[in-house]
Amino acid sequence: MSRRNKILLVLFVIFAVMAVRLFSIQIIQKKYRESADNNALKYVTIYPARGRILDRYGNTIVENKITYDIMVTPRQVEEFDTLAICRIFGLDQDFVREKFDYYKANSRKIGFGSMPFLKQVSSEQFNAYAERAFLFPGFDAIARTARVYPVNAGGNLIGYVSEVDRDYIEKHPDYRSGDYAGKTGLERAYESRLSGEKGYTVYYRDANGRIKGHYEDGAADKDAVAGSDITTTIDAQLQAYGETLMRNKVGSVVAIEPSTGEILTLISSPGIDVSQLAEINKYYKEISENPYNPMFNRTVQSAQPPGSVFKLVNGLIGLQEGVLHRETRYPCARGYTNGKVHVGCHGHASPINLPQSIAMSCNAYYCYVLRTILDNKKYANIEESFNKWREYVTSFGFGQKLGSDVPYELGGNVPTVNTYNKLHGKGRWKSLSIISLSIGQGELGCTPLHLANFCATIANRGWFYTPHMIKGDEEHPLDSAYTVKNYPMVEEKYFPLIVEGMNMSVYGDGGTSHVAQVPGVNMCGKTGTAQNPHGDDHSVFICFAPKDNPKIAVAAYIENGGFGATWAAPIASLIVEKYLNGEIADSRKELETRVKNGYLLNKVPVRKRKR
Repeated sequence: MSRRNKILLVLFVIFAVMAVRLFSIQIIQKKYRESADNNALKYVTIYPARGRILDRYGNTIVENKITYDIMVTPRQVEEFDTLAICRIFGLDQDFVREKFDYYKANSRKIGFGSMPFLKQVSSEQFNAYAERAFLFPGFDAIARTARVYPVNAGGNLIGYVSEVDRDYIEKHPDYRSGDYAGKTGLERAYESRLSGEKGYTVYYRDANGRIKGHYEDGAADKDAVAGSDITTTIDAQLQAYGETLMRNKVGSVVAIEPSTGEILTLISSPGIDVSQLAEINKYYKEISENPYNPMFNRTVQSAQPPGSVFKLVNGLIGLQEGVLHRETRYPCARGYTNGKVHVGCHGHASPINLPQSIAMSCNAYYCYVLRTILDNKKYANIEESFNKWREYVTSFGFGQKLGSDVPYELGGNVPTVNTYNKLHGKGRWKSLSIISLSIGQGELGCTPLHLANFCATIANRGWFYTPHMIKGDEEHPLDSAYTVKNYPMVEEKYFPLIVEGMNMSVYGDGGTSHVAQVPGVNMCGKTGTAQNPHGDDHSVFICFAPKDNPKIAVAAYIENGGFGATWAAPIASLIVEKYLNGEIADSRKELETRVKNGYLLNKVPVRKRKR
């Protein structure tokens, strides 16, 4: 190789090494670029006000208060009075020492950047700090908001806001460490509308990290955009009243406006007290270790046997199938017996017709009804008739998610042919094998939301809107899924017979729902007692009122509460009375007091959680 070529080769290698090095520093080694930017510019985040949450009447359920994050730029901190800052913020000196030990250990990574020293400091503490801020060079404050709850109700449906973690940031790249987001309930479901959009102010520094002014005269700044308010369908005062009735009980209450599908109350008990929501990190351990699991939203997550209220489903199917009529009569001798199979019942008149069977909640009657549906000769075999029965049941919304906007909604369970083929063996089961389905037992699992929606369907005489708890507005119109009527497979002409029976249950001779009578209100109801192998039976009740042009439909499910008329019916009827009449009649004050003072937690078996 010639001398000239050797020189050119050496120069080429030098330039190549330099190019690779520059590429590595400027492009590959991102940390160098970030450090350079961090040292040249300072971004101060402007946090937006989170949107408020309002009830159906415009009353505020959740609003904001101003708090402050105390920030520190370690490289700008000079010697300061540690005791003074501890007195202002109620700190221990060890806390301050540990913070600055961390800053020192990570000084290279932090550079001229700012770090949070304290989060969500109150206005009172901030004012005390601001008066003496000159004593603490390198410290600064950023205004942000924290949640406030004017109404002491709805902790589970509202949900809580907390600081995002690494996992959340990975799934939501727009968020950064130090940001807050809704983690449960409405706060989570409508995070994109409530959160708003962060802004920032950009400053430039000199070589020593001192702020010299606004970068590009503020042209690079960005204003924060406040979050949007959301208006719920919830009646805040009714929600609060319902929660007082459910105190010291395990279960849930759901109330729906039948004509719109709007959810009026969504009560899960025991629930999270709203006073704990604003400081969820402080109370999280206590809440999570509570054996009654207050974070568990029973209204949409607890799928349990519906009990006798499910007789109404079988009655409607029998009517549609033509195997049941108003005057169809069946006997009851304290139950239904066929061979070794016996389903017990309470004493009442016999034989009875369809409306009477609803009023008296006769078990035997619906054993006959289910068997006539499944043993109908128009079907080739039990599997074919059962599939048809199941198709009817699911058309009411059972066994699937209703599609509400309530977070974490579960679909419950309606058994399939395969369920019984596995349980009994293919070809080895018949209508008598699954007779428990006649009275809402066995392999059925329904949430209280399912039951309330079913009650609203009866109230509407054969249709329902998908339940929802957010109202639409001009900017965010209501999703079409909540404006389309849903029709089950039973014709509307059969529903008045069920309504008649439910009305007789409240007012007729032998009716099981007399306790639900409300002065001045024409009520329709149905009691249920769901068998429970783990303790006292569950108390169930569904009702709607008034009978004509109904304004409210309610489902109450009280775990280990016994008969439906003992706890669920009084609670549901008091909620109806409060909603329609605005107050409880003097004649029912004693009932209201008994319900409020009722203590059922000792009846509910719980397993203490391991720490």
